[in-house]
Amino acid sequence: MSAVAVSVEDSGVAVVTIGHPPINLMTVEVFIELAGTVDRLANDDTVRAVVLRSANPEWFIAHFDVEAILGFPTEQPTPTELNGFHLMCERLRTMDKPTIAQIEGRVGGGGSEVAASCDMRFATPDAVFSQPEVALGILPGGSGTVRLPRLIGRGRALEVILGCDDIDAQTAEAWGWVNRVLPADAITGFVDRLVARIASFPPHAVAAAKAAVVRAETGIVDDLLQEGAAFNATLADPETRAAMQRFLEIGGQTPDGERRLGQLAAELGRTTPSAPD
Repeated sequence: MSAVAVSVEDSGVAVVTIGHPPINLMTVEVFIELAGTVDRLANDDTVRAVVLRSANPEWFIAHFDVEAILGFPTEQPTPTELNGFHLMCERLRTMDKPTIAQIEGRVGGGGSEVAASCDMRFATPDAVFSQPEVALGILPGGSGTVRLPRLIGRGRALEVILGCDDIDAQTAEAWGWVNRVLPADAITGFVDRLVARIASFPPHAVAAAKAAVVRAETGIVDDLLQEGAAFNATLADPETRAAMQRFLEIGGQTPDGERRLGQLAAELGRTTPSAPD
């Protein structure tokens, strides 16, 4: 069953709705489907703008599937090309049409990285942001260490990435992580009006203006390659594997556990046994 639905308005606005109950976990299958969708829309000249939404107001995307990460190869060569996840995120950042994430509910890990790769982010007051990876013995390896310092600054990025705690929508707005926080009953109307307005302008001018802004972001690809190498290097560590397994044991990837992800990360730090010397 498809987890990614796409509708294209007469205006050329493509709305991508992610629906993978119960928590919109980004499994490998969901990632493949979403990456294919992003690539297809980027190459469709009839599409003038892309909006990402969730079918579940409690979760935008929880995070990438930890069980899948446990199955990743633990020995990999130093990357010389961007991996598939980085390519998808870069496509959102660089395609010649605006990309907007409409965030309702929780977004973490890989889902947060997808949202941060979009040109604009709008959230509801109950949205919650997190990058829980360090508590699991890894790091945000899907562009989080590259996007967040550029969005919110070094100190705040390190608070998010190293603290592994929940960040409320109002704080995210104050930090510049999201453009605006809007009431739940107003966010869709606001995003629809904004994206329709942009789509009504000459597409060559929209593309040229976005490209000019994107050019101001230097060093992204090199930084992503280094992030990928650093992420790969964590995978074989026994403490990493123990932390990820413990995360699943104490409620990770269940609705109840994910609703308190920041607290879960703190518990993980207290309960994960250290690897033997």
